[in-house]
Amino acid sequence: MRWILDRIARLFSAQPHGAGARCYRVSSLSAKTLISAVTVVCLVAATAWAVWGRHPDVAGAVAIPRPPRIRPDYSDVVIPPNIAPLNFTIEEQGRRFLVRISGQTGEPIELVSRQPAITIPPARWRHLLQANRGRDLKIEVYAEVASRWERYQPFVQSIAQEAIDSHLVHRVVGPIHNRWRQTAIHQRDLTGYDAAVVLDGESIGRGCVNCHSFPANQPENMLLGLRSATLGADTLFADGDRVEKLGSPIGYTAWHPSGRLAAYSVNKVRQFFHAAGSEVRDVIDLDSGLSYFRVEDRQMKSVPRASDEQRLQTYPAWSPDGQYLYYCSAPFLWSDRDECPPERYDEVKYDLMRIGYQVESDRWGEPETVLSAAETGLSILLPRISPDGRFLLFCMCRYGCFPVFQPSSDLYLMDLADSSYRRLEINSEFSESYHSWSSNSRWIAFSSRRQGGFFTRCYFGYVDPSGRVHKPFVLPQQDPAFYDSFLKSICVPELVTGPVRVPESALVRAARTPPPTASQLPAGQTPPLQTLEPYQQTGG
Repeated sequence: MRWILDRIARLFSAQPHGAGARCYRVSSLSAKTLISAVTVVCLVAATAWAVWGRHPDVAGAVAIPRPPRIRPDYSDVVIPPNIAPLNFTIEEQGRRFLVRISGQTGEPIELVSRQPAITIPPARWRHLLQANRGRDLKIEVYAEVASRWERYQPFVQSIAQEAIDSHLVHRVVGPIHNRWRQTAIHQRDLTGYDAAVVLDGESIGRGCVNCHSFPANQPENMLLGLRSATLGADTLFADGDRVEKLGSPIGYTAWHPSGRLAAYSVNKVRQFFHAAGSEVRDVIDLDSGLSYFRVEDRQMKSVPRASDEQRLQTYPAWSPDGQYLYYCSAPFLWSDRDECPPERYDEVKYDLMRIGYQVESDRWGEPETVLSAAETGLSILLPRISPDGRFLLFCMCRYGCFPVFQPSSDLYLMDLADSSYRRLEINSEFSESYHSWSSNSRWIAFSSRRQGGFFTRCYFGYVDPSGRVHKPFVLPQQDPAFYDSFLKSICVPELVTGPVRVPESALVRAARTPPPTASQLPAGQTPPLQTLEPYQQTGG
């Protein structure tokens, strides 16, 4: 308030009355000037309301035989009944715009705007979604061009019966080529626009944070990898409000459904560059294997028969019953495990494998091939099984292990009832990569570079009981033009049923705590495994 008074005083030549006083003395001329200015402003506002603010008559609008162009494209999508408003920008000419959102029941939403950016009131949006759950919304768009109104063909948004998990935990990565200094793990409330930082790499010496994972979509327990020039490479384990440092870095991680252990990869990662191409960056695993972390005794062990020194193993994923660990495996095609890029790097193709496991006895079975690269002609990566055990979602690309840098990477879906699989219709000309399932198996979140090929964005798609994945939509933002100027990637999306409640300060304190030495380990706990290379991930 003091700042406003000071501004008014300077504008109308008023002087503060007394040192530090909050009262002002205004000359009679300035007072008259102020009254006149206020009167003019009120008249202008009243005129504007009369001309622009009243509800326009669009009954005689001229029909345009096509739907309106909008950005983001939220037309003809299936949406959750608990999603935030899908604000959008109308990419059509017009002095004014009218948007009407209606369903079979409930009060329609009508918005009049001089700007093409349409912001939907959240409370009215929520009410309309709940009133029409399992039905369609119709969105009508009108534009005033010159002296007439034009009416575009309406488009539809179908509201699913099944909700999406309320929160998304994802990675935010700046434009990077060979430095890993702009990385953070964020969480977003999907029912609105509230967002929070889980852990920022700036808090650990501009380090790299990666590989966040949760058991069965539950946010109470979390494993999170970190890599810092000052703190080294390590893993944080959040168990409720308690956070500890495990003393060993991890790679891609998959929690057992019981929550009693987590399988993870140990990767010797190298990035290199091509001289030309739509994507000049590339990543290769020079070496990799699988290990697992047992929560009860804090032991870290290698997965027998899935840590073959003659093969590369990565991307673990559990079956919902916990009886099988799925993973990707490829033969070594080079002898020098330090040269980058190695010889024949563009011939490496991964098979989809699985191995049996008995959690009570901690016994592993024999590896078996689920789908071979020889059959597909492509490299099979990132398997994730729906919680109901029905479908397996995975990527395939021309070669290698890092689909985010492969424009050829597409999403595929396997029906585990008969092992048939198909390329999904939702793929684009750019890379589709990291993905996760909702806890009810009806929604997927996935990383895509379909907005131009450079920055990764998070998309959601509805998976109906037959396995059809409907047209996806991008993570909604309060500002519909958000993605036009957000020069970072939103990637590695994990759906969880609630917010991560452990504070960032607790994670930072744990990250700065020295890891336990062998003499400090509890009885029966094994020393941390030494990885081949501190794990880093550029973002998928």
